[in-house]
Amino acid sequence: MKTLFELKQDMATIGNQIKKTNDDITQKAADPKTSMDELNQLNQTKGDLQQRFEIIKNQHDQLEAEQKASLAKGNFTDSSDPKQKVIDAKAELIRKTMAKEAVPTDVYQALGDDSTGGGKFLPKTVANDIISDPVVKNQLRGLSTITSIANLEIPKVTFTLDDDDFIADKETAKELKATGDTVSFTRNKFKVFTGISETILLGTNTNLVTTVEANLQSGVATKERKVAFATAPKSGEEHMSFYDTTVVNIKKIEAADMYKAIKGAIADLHEDYRENAKIVMRYADYLEIVETLANGNATLYTAQPEQILGKPVIFIDAAVTPVIGDFSYSHFNYDINALYEQDKDVKTGINLFVVTAWFDHRIKLASAFRLAAVSK
Repeated sequence: MKTLFELKQDMATIGNQIKKTNDDITQKAADPKTSMDELNQLNQTKGDLQQRFEIIKNQHDQLEAEQKASLAKGNFTDSSDPKQKVIDAKAELIRKTMAKEAVPTDVYQALGDDSTGGGKFLPKTVANDIISDPVVKNQLRGLSTITSIANLEIPKVTFTLDDDDFIADKETAKELKATGDTVSFTRNKFKVFTGISETILLGTNTNLVTTVEANLQSGVATKERKVAFATAPKSGEEHMSFYDTTVVNIKKIEAADMYKAIKGAIADLHEDYRENAKIVMRYADYLEIVETLANGNATLYTAQPEQILGKPVIFIDAAVTPVIGDFSYSHFNYDINALYEQDKDVKTGINLFVVTAWFDHRIKLASAFRLAAVSK
């Protein structure tokens, strides 16, 4: 039996043939040289094609109605395979959301969610998968801390002594005195949209879940990177950006060129942070450094960035000003209670699966970082 997609293709093919036959009839009817037998043959062909189109259309409409009925009824089954059971439950959650229907309790239970009231909360399994491994990469994920803890509050330093003088870095001591020794994460709302075509929605559970999660993951990673390197942060998001000068205010080291500025920034870090420091910068800026240092020597182009700059280098195009420091003091936290809903893009007509999430990015110690800039 043909699939709904194959029947749609057949309808399109025969529809094109009918249109071509109609054009031929119109053209030959106006030509006195065309015999009536030839015109009658064309009309017979048109009639045959029209009948074939109606047969395929009836099959298409019947299959589409069956699939929509199945979708409305819900096709979540308790699979014996734990992985498949989760995939089936995710697919059912997405389909019910798109149909604007309540999600069955057994779907939430299969996803490990402890709520049974049918509320509009994204189950923990789905939320964790969305923020765990994005397709569009946020390179900070290999450096920063990522957690999913509601109302998170943590100390800025991981140990204390009975004497405050133990903090050797005076800038850190001043920062702790001015801002306190704990970090409290707040809830900052953002939405991620992914379009779902009819073909994907009516397709296999695995394909549906893979497509939706990949798109949502990419949106989450893009948002993380955007707020962390915002040169003009939105109101309320200032504390999330390495470049903020009102709340974060990371010390900037300037020099005659970028190479000297980065070297100076590394040297200016206290040894507690310098040991684990990494450099986040644009690839274009790195190539400019290499070109200047090479001065016609091609061997420098094959050297590893760490050999040239002295610390591991991570390339992020959003880092318009290089950030140097211990990125374990960069921390992303998600509030797991995310909302999900259905929407429609009125411009394209595509149905959207929408996740509303809350997260925060905190630079736990500004003194653990430096910015490198060329002096004007």
